[in-house]
Amino acid sequence: MNNTDLAEKIAGDNGLSKADARKLVDAVFAAIADAAAAGEEIALNGFGKFKVKDAPAREGRNPSTGATIQIAAAKKLGFTPAKAIKDKLNG
Repeated sequence: MNNTDLAEKIAGDNGLSKADARKLVDAVFAAIADAAAAGEEIALNGFGKFKVKDAPAREGRNPSTGATIQIAAAKKLGFTPAKAIKDKLNG
């Protein structure tokens, strides 16, 4: 499922136009991205939590040459599903 598919489902389920539903989908993802960029945890009850994690700098290997390279520190966005989602996946 992609953004367009999600917007079409929301439009169909809620009597909205596809354009309005797409604006809502885009607004939700923009709000999540803005909160994550600010370092906030995003907790969506019944769905899960998005949390920014720091990945430290480390050494890696270039797979084609085998040479050692430095991988810079970075921030990563992790997701932990809520119990309801885990149960739905495994039910």
